[in-house]
Order: sequence, then C-alpha cells, then structure tokens
Amino acid sequence: MAWIRRHLVVIIGLLVMGYILLPNLVVIAYSFNRPRGHLNIQWSRFSFDAWTNPCGTPGICSSVGLSLKIGLIASIVATILGTMVAFALGRHRFRGRSLTNLLIFMPMATPEVVMGSSLLTLFIAMGIPSGQMTILIAHIMFCVSFVVVTVKARVASLDPKLEEAAADLYASPAQAFWRVTLPLVAPGIAAGALLAFSLSFDDYIITNFNASPTSVTFPMFIWGAAQRGVPVQVNVIGSVMFLGAVGIVGFAQIVGARRKREVA
Repeated sequence: MAWIRRHLVVIIGLLVMGYILLPNLVVIAYSFNRPRGHLNIQWSRFSFDAWTNPCGTPGICSSVGLSLKIGLIASIVATILGTMVAFALGRHRFRGRSLTNLLIFMPMATPEVVMGSSLLTLFIAMGIPSGQMTILIAHIMFCVSFVVVTVKARVASLDPKLEEAAADLYASPAQAFWRVTLPLVAPGIAAGALLAFSLSFDDYIITNFNASPTSVTFPMFIWGAAQRGVPVQVNVIGSVMFLGAVGIVGFAQIVGARRKREVA
C-alpha cells in the first residue's frame, strides 16, 4: 500500500494514457484481421492481406492522397500566416489588438456545422464552385487559429534579454531574429504545423459542406464506406498515420535529448 501511495500519480497517468491509446491499439490489431463479410468488427483470423494491398478498396488511396495534399498545403500556408500573426500579437501593441485576438479565437469556438455552412454560403454568394480549392481555403482558415495560439504561447515565453544580448554583440535585428529568436520559437512552429496538418487531415464536417462529389477526402471516404462496411484497409492507413505520428514525436524527443547532452 505504501508503494501504491508513493506512485499513485504515475499509476493514474499510465491508466489514463492506456485509456487514450486503447482505440488506436484496437485499430492496429484489426488491421491484421481477415473478416468473413464486409464488417470488420469481429475477429476472424490473422492475415497480412490488407497490409500487402492497402489500395485494394477502390477509391481509398485517391482519397488519402487528396487528404494528404490538402493537409500539407493547408498546414504550410497556415503555419506561415499563423507565425506572423503570433509574432505581431506577442511582440507589438497596436490599435485593434484585442479585437484581433477575439477574431483569432472565434474559429476555434464556433461549431463546425455553423462554420461549414457559413463558408458554403460565402462560396455560393461569390460564385466559387465547390471542390478542392474551397476545401483548402476552409482548412487554412480554421488551422491558422490553432497555429497562432500555439506559436504565440512560445513567443510569450521568450526572454527579451536574449535578443538584447545579441544586439550587444553587434547583431542586426535580422541576424538576431534568424539566429536567436527563430531557433527558440522553432519547436512551437513545428508543433503548430503538426497540429494544423492533423486537424486538416481529420476534418469531416467542414469538408463535407464545401466539397464537390468528386472531391472525396479520407474522412469522407470512411463515412461513405461505413454505410456498407468499413474495409480493413482503413485500419491499415489509420495504423500507418498513428505510427508515423508516434515516430515523429519520438524522433524529436531523441534529437532534443541529444542536443541537451551536447550542451552539457
């Protein structure tokens, strides 16, 4: 009992992490299943068929490719715009700053149904046909807010004395930014970019409002396939995305730990 009391916080943390990761583990396990019918909800027998043929279901790879393309472009544009806005809000005082903060927060607080229908109304009023471009515009719009919040928190934690020290060493403002400020903010920028990509790749509601019948993203494909039975290949792609995200985080942790040892 004494050991449990000493490690109670760790035990609770591990239980919570296990609860969070359990659905992902189920997805990975059922990616090796070979169901008897269309429904992949009961374990039948172990098989590598879905892993050796991830594009076996018609339309699944094209939908994944579209989601990856939109997510990549949206995350890059949102990261650039969001980083500039975060520096403006975190480093400068100007008229309308409070209103800008409110406008940045609104896409995060607005229900996706409201945002998706509003964007659809806007695109129809402007005569913009639904398709990949409207999906991309919508994704950039709501991803920018998350990037701003992430990068702004990193900017607010910076010590301004570091830039003053760089200026004392005869560094120009541009040199101080590129060699001091940007490397320190880079983890926040990377986190914002990864968050934007995951949100874009995962979005269904806003995408469904602003997509054309020929622009089917991966979440839309899953929703359509669920009416007949989700194929095992969906679990394979989900497992790859999850393991890829874990790999990126693990690689970042290893690089960070190595740099700390080099500094020490």
